[in-house]
Amino acid sequence: MNYPVIAEELLDSLGGKGNLQALAHCATRLRLVLVDESRVKEAQVSNIEGVKGQFSVGGQYQIIFGSGTVNQVYHELAKLTGLNDMSTNDVASAGASKQNVLQRLVKGLSDIFVPIIPAIVAGGLMMGIYNVLTANGLFFDGKSVIDANPGLAGLASMINTFASAPFVFLPVLLGFSAAKKFGGNAFLGAALGMVMVHPDLLSGWGFASASVSGTVPTWHIFGFEIQKVGYQGSVLPVLVSTFILAKLELGLRKIIPSVLDNLLTPLLAILIAGFITFAFVGPVTRDVGFMLGDGLNWLYDSAGALGGAVFGLIYAPFVITGMHHSFIAIETQLLANIAVTGGSFIFPIAAMSNIAQGSASLAVGVMTRDSKLKSIAIPSGVTGLLGITEPAMFGVNLKLRYPFIAAMIGAAASSAFVTFFQVKAQALGAAGIPGIISISPEKIGYFVAGMAISFLVTFTLTCVMAKTQRTTSGLSAQRC
Repeated sequence: MNYPVIAEELLDSLGGKGNLQALAHCATRLRLVLVDESRVKEAQVSNIEGVKGQFSVGGQYQIIFGSGTVNQVYHELAKLTGLNDMSTNDVASAGASKQNVLQRLVKGLSDIFVPIIPAIVAGGLMMGIYNVLTANGLFFDGKSVIDANPGLAGLASMINTFASAPFVFLPVLLGFSAAKKFGGNAFLGAALGMVMVHPDLLSGWGFASASVSGTVPTWHIFGFEIQKVGYQGSVLPVLVSTFILAKLELGLRKIIPSVLDNLLTPLLAILIAGFITFAFVGPVTRDVGFMLGDGLNWLYDSAGALGGAVFGLIYAPFVITGMHHSFIAIETQLLANIAVTGGSFIFPIAAMSNIAQGSASLAVGVMTRDSKLKSIAIPSGVTGLLGITEPAMFGVNLKLRYPFIAAMIGAAASSAFVTFFQVKAQALGAAGIPGIISISPEKIGYFVAGMAISFLVTFTLTCVMAKTQRTTSGLSAQRC
């Protein structure tokens, strides 16, 4: 590939050097902020060698090249434009001015949660392994793997300890990440998170039973009665408290003399934010979090298959806008209170949507005569089935439109099915075929059946809808 030529063609198609405001890249995509996106010649961009898709979201214009290739194209484009010292965060900040309030809120949640996802996924998958080892009847009639092999009991106990750690100490992870996002000291955020899960406090999971029995411990301070309750597994209380902490820290640094800054600012920030957290913010936001989780569970339980179908139908459009990142906070809360909620119903629906997107892309790959489209659609479809839908969704399905519509319908049908049988995840993981390990063992069969429904309905609909298309994309209805 002639990368200098590709960069020149791309720059021309994007409206010239003067139309580029910011430039960076991630593992597979160029991330651009343009002065005027209407000047982009989309058809011309699509015909450039190596381009696998393009889309605009969150104030950024993103072009998919794939791993390795994107680095070379970025290098040449940076030489042409002089925009070569920018990170993806710089580009995101430049594009933020073009976002509305809702988009900024969703992006803020995404910026906080995305960095800690590896820790949550690691804990979630280990929880899935523990469930496999301890589930009765999964491999042996009336027995678990542990019952059949008692020597594995110690290993299972160790795995369970490892798995629960990210959720028990979730406020520490969130405090660190949120403080960075809010402009404060990340280590002070982590310290506030540690305060919220201190072992001297009543565990957050024991709060409900202690409330019923009237044994909730309290502090008596200046006439205030403050509950000594921890916030293990909590999300909303940590986010609000860390926001207050960051703003306190920034405000204190403006008024405290520099010679005393390192001494007094951390002390006062933690002391004041901690008091506000336990006296006001924590109790209110904890109840709000419980109500939100209870409300979603009520909707899930009451609306049944219809509610699942609607959620499955709109999940992919949520992904386009980036709003799906906001579900991580809700899922984390559901999983942290798994004894009450039974797990996350969002994860299975996300998996159904991802399988549908992968299936639609595979259908296009099987049907098309265009070698370039085939080379994009088939690998993208496979990665979609594994839970990574960006290449399939943005590179194929949205581009042709009707595969995306077929995928939405397939996701709705399969989501209705898994909702009817109350399939829930006991852990987070890859929302696709590998997600089997995250599902409650007794519901794995229904989850697999749901994936089959999603795949078959979407694949068939894509073929049927292709017959009505009269495009120049090289699709062959006869191969359907």
